[in-house]
Amino acid sequence: MTSTLDDYLDDLPLIAILRGITPEDCEAVTEALFAAGFRMVEVPLNSPQALRSIERIAHQFGDGMLVGAGTVLTPDQVRQVHENGGRLIVAPNTNLPVIQAGVEAGMITIPGAATPTEAFAGIHAGASAVKVFPAEAIGPQVLASWRAVIPDTVPLLPVGGIDSHNMADYWQAGAAGFGLGSALYKPGKSLGDISASATKLVWSATSLTKTI
Repeated sequence: MTSTLDDYLDDLPLIAILRGITPEDCEAVTEALFAAGFRMVEVPLNSPQALRSIERIAHQFGDGMLVGAGTVLTPDQVRQVHENGGRLIVAPNTNLPVIQAGVEAGMITIPGAATPTEAFAGIHAGASAVKVFPAEAIGPQVLASWRAVIPDTVPLLPVGGIDSHNMADYWQAGAAGFGLGSALYKPGKSLGDISASATKLVWSATSLTKTI
């Protein structure tokens, strides 16, 4: 049975954003993340040969890892990601044709939103969750206001500036998970350092979920 977004969030509410990853490095890096507890990986399409990396990760992990693309800007890119084994679409904005293409392909689709109006537009188009972006500009207090009006069934996932130091503030404001970029991975970072960062972030997220 194919896992849902809620299933993956229940396992660990963190999405690894591997901006700049290459096909040569993607499997080893994802293996390190998997060993630390990650079950969701996003390869932004402005990474070198992003579709090839998505294909390799999808082949390596199957349903064990939800893999897909970030920085998805067009319905055609949705199609390409799907053809290469991706099951996750993350966009920086609330692009209704992109959301609709993802939904029609049966993919988990997470548009970016900077206002509740954008968030509701994405939800009405069929979004699986909302990427609250950029989180550092929105802040936990504003997120709490979003959470008060957006249905509890729709996960809010802050992205941008999230790390082990501020994760708890956003969680208490109503976040259901987080996208993690430079706090976790950047090109040139050693596997040992990636593993150490992953372990620290997993510990932080696990501590939050245990307080529920």
